[in-house]
Amino acid sequence: MGIGVQSKSLFSEELEPATKFVKDMITQDEIVIFSKTYCPYCRMAKEVFDALNRRYTVIELDQRDDGSAIQAALGQITGVKTVPRIFLNGKCIGGGSEIKALYESGHLLGMLK
Repeated sequence: MGIGVQSKSLFSEELEPATKFVKDMITQDEIVIFSKTYCPYCRMAKEVFDALNRRYTVIELDQRDDGSAIQAALGQITGVKTVPRIFLNGKCIGGGSEIKALYESGHLLGMLK
């Protein structure tokens, strides 16, 4: 669960730079979290990685002018328009609830380098 994208329609020319940004960012770090500062599920995901003492890159969509375009691009890339979207080694591994479940089951630690 998470917070969805606004119902504003974005044209492909607006999505192209956002899609490129997402694809570039997810290759820059082992863990990349697309988030919103006020989202409790985003906070939960960040707390999991903090508890594991893992460094991660976070992109706070609500603090960016292109945040809506990035969120729409995430929807196209992952099939899910809500945040957080967490990427591990360039692959989306879910949102806040999924990360918490992976952490609690012990599987997340095994997925990390």
